[in-house]
Amino acid sequence: MALSIKPLFAQSLNNLGVVYTVQGKMDSAASMIEKAIHANPTYAEAYNNLGVLYRDAGSITLAIHAYERCLQIDPDSRNAGQNRLLAMNYIDEGSDDKLYEAHREWGKRFMKLYPQYTSWDNSKVADRPLIIGYLSPDYFTHSVSYFIEAPLTHHDSTVCKVVVYSGVVKADAKTLRFKDKVLKKGGLWRDIYGIDEKRVASLVREDKVDILVELTGHTANNKLGTMACRPAPIQVTWIGYPNTTGLPTIDYRISDSLTDPPMTKQKHVEELVRLPESFLCYTPSPEAGPVCPTPAISNGFVTFGSFNNLAKITPKVLQVWARILCSVPNSRLVVKCKPFCCENIRQKFLATLEELGLESLRVDLLPLIHLNHDHMQAYSLMDISLDTFPYAGTTTTCESLYMGVPCVTMAGAVHAHNVGVSLLSKVGLGRLVAKTEDEYVSLALDLASDVNALQELRMTLRELMMKSPVCEGERFTRGLEAAYMDMWRRYCDGDVPSLRRLALLEEHPVANGPDSDKTSEKLADLKAQRASATVEEDNQPPAMANGVRSPSSPAAAKCESNGHSSQ
Repeated sequence: MALSIKPLFAQSLNNLGVVYTVQGKMDSAASMIEKAIHANPTYAEAYNNLGVLYRDAGSITLAIHAYERCLQIDPDSRNAGQNRLLAMNYIDEGSDDKLYEAHREWGKRFMKLYPQYTSWDNSKVADRPLIIGYLSPDYFTHSVSYFIEAPLTHHDSTVCKVVVYSGVVKADAKTLRFKDKVLKKGGLWRDIYGIDEKRVASLVREDKVDILVELTGHTANNKLGTMACRPAPIQVTWIGYPNTTGLPTIDYRISDSLTDPPMTKQKHVEELVRLPESFLCYTPSPEAGPVCPTPAISNGFVTFGSFNNLAKITPKVLQVWARILCSVPNSRLVVKCKPFCCENIRQKFLATLEELGLESLRVDLLPLIHLNHDHMQAYSLMDISLDTFPYAGTTTTCESLYMGVPCVTMAGAVHAHNVGVSLLSKVGLGRLVAKTEDEYVSLALDLASDVNALQELRMTLRELMMKSPVCEGERFTRGLEAAYMDMWRRYCDGDVPSLRRLALLEEHPVANGPDSDKTSEKLADLKAQRASATVEEDNQPPAMANGVRSPSSPAAAKCESNGHSSQ
């Protein structure tokens, strides 16, 4: 209606583009956002939103360029800064430190926008019950929720009191179930959506949290501003992001020895803490439904598949998948992700595979499936799951295994490459981890060559998984609690990683770069207004934080974790 009155009104063109992006209508979204930029070439957030659009469509290089154009116009854009970091993970081969340096520089600048607490009243007694705070916007049907449920369920209340800081935009049944679990175990649940990050930091101090664990990283609606204030004596990042946060105020990053081997060359601002088994513990959806027979038995052909998001399906991935399909006569490929509701995206994807020798008639493309039961049952369409690389799947890999579908993954140089290595190894399928593209192809072909073996594995894989460290919630939580206690003992002994880093920063302060002529006070005010995702005011254009409309939107989509949505 606004555009019918003023067709070249840049803000309304951008607004409509955001709505279309959330709906998956990529062509319409691109048209609107490009018109907004044409109407106002210095419209910074329109470039950010164009970047989100490119990323969702799988065009990562274009996405990064769009984010950088936004940052050229508005160096203070938190959305574009964090979106850029997330996008860089999709194409990082782990061969240099560029991605680490980008995170580190972001963290040093961002930290300067928030005042840091330097003392705490927490009792420095080594062996006492701890107060653990979990900070996240993702306590709903979202990827992170499948991995935080085990600790919320199994924490020993005599060892750890849990305080949840929930920034959920729109609660669902899972939110309510989590809240009930926490309260029944004597914990505290605080709804913090819409509360300023500095105020949240004050709440953390009031609650006397000993260890504050953030679960979001640079994904949507994060509260890294709270972490920058350093409200807890010990601060940790876990689950939600496949890389360092870059924030010097965070002490530890939780991982394991397969995802981040002891000899890894990948750098992190935080100190790595490796859990005894996997760094993830998956709690399956009760709505998943039964495992179905491998479809090759009734179909007479093998179906390969992937439900990872399009940003992870790089040209190199498609080349390798095409090799596999072309080597298995009559085999098919099924791929599901949100942008496939857009015909142009579908045609571009199919055309790429055609150029690689795979006929489009052998490929099924599915859009987002909204009901969780139906989403999980869609795994019944595939015999073998093909993981993405270099950025591997996480939730999709767990879902695949739980539904009886073996997954072939590729080991790599950094954390984002190796999540599948950890999951498959701990489930007992380490034999499906490839080190090279040729080995990846060979493993897929070996699986496809024996349908009877596929059926036998399918009917036993769920039980195998449920008895593995990947799903043993109580055992996992004991290991997590032991890690927390060790962090606390180190703190009581004066061993605090973040304090050492902050002392170094004081000795070698970072320049403010292109915005050095602005006062830190002005920058802090701008950042506080933006919060994690831009909150729309009457005269403020909407922006998307990591692919999600700002929280003020009534049509906000699911956020992302580890770069992929919960479905």
